[in-house]
Amino acid sequence: MGLPPPEPRSDATAPDPGPNFAVHSCMMMRPDSLAVPARRAAPLALLVLLTACFSNAGEETSVLRGDEAAARGDLEAALAEYRLAADQGDDDAPKLARVAHTYAQMGRIDEAGNFYHQAVDLEPGFADQAVSDMVLLARAAQGRDDFFGLASAMETAMSFRPGITIQAMALPLARHYFRAGEYATALPYYQETISGMEADTVPEVLFEAASAYDEVGDCRRALLHYEQHRRMIRRWQRGEVDWKIGSCSLRLAQELRLGNEDEEALLHIERTIALGEPRSLQAVAYFEMGESLSDLGRCEDAMDAFLQVRRVDQTGASPLVDRAQWRYDELRFVGPSGGALGVSC
Repeated sequence: MGLPPPEPRSDATAPDPGPNFAVHSCMMMRPDSLAVPARRAAPLALLVLLTACFSNAGEETSVLRGDEAAARGDLEAALAEYRLAADQGDDDAPKLARVAHTYAQMGRIDEAGNFYHQAVDLEPGFADQAVSDMVLLARAAQGRDDFFGLASAMETAMSFRPGITIQAMALPLARHYFRAGEYATALPYYQETISGMEADTVPEVLFEAASAYDEVGDCRRALLHYEQHRRMIRRWQRGEVDWKIGSCSLRLAQELRLGNEDEEALLHIERTIALGEPRSLQAVAYFEMGESLSDLGRCEDAMDAFLQVRRVDQTGASPLVDRAQWRYDELRFVGPSGGALGVSC
């Protein structure tokens, strides 16, 4: 006599259809359950159904295996499974983000950035995770004095969130770009560093920032930092900064004279002469002074400036000395009508 059939359980519930429901349904189908549909459906339709089920199951299984490998710290295995899942299906932001995050955990900045960009293109919400991972990689690179890695990670982070800055990383980044000759890129980081230092500004940082401005041709801002740096150091330390100030002041004066701003130009020329640096440019400074004074109608002072060119010239045979003498004579004497000499004072 056979056993009675089991009574139905009162707590039995139907499966909740979630994102994996289709996969689970395919995995739970018995072979004999396929026999009846197979007799009623075209063989091609059945093949398509089976292919879709096994394909989805494979992707999901790869993700699960990847999660398990990541949980036990086997990043190589996790990466292989995540890459397999991403390659098997259509573009899927969560799968791409898993690949990117695993690359980030492995310290591979470029690969992590590439896959995060793919994920963010599909789902912008992954940008925060990308920035978080990149900042962590930047901190790790900073800790081992890998300034190239630091810069690379922060550049990637800023590609997702432009303008993001980390105060503690500003100075290392500024110095990295400065040493690489990327002065324009270094400047915002120097600005961030100086603004964060406030009253405790380090003289060396001011000098570096000034030099960066100098290199990009912005002598006006460079001089502000050079002069501040000069006030913070001892007299015997001022040789280099005096040379920088004198050189930059003269270049700025020449730019101002081209714009007919002789009053301001004269102030910067006087700074170059007062410092006596660069010595090789003192003759040029006096010549520029003479021209500015002449433009301002201060002819006696202009003549005195032109006379100083010969005194400070270090070559002994500079064409500039002859030009200065010619300008002196031009201001002092009235030439014949239509002659080469100009109008005297």
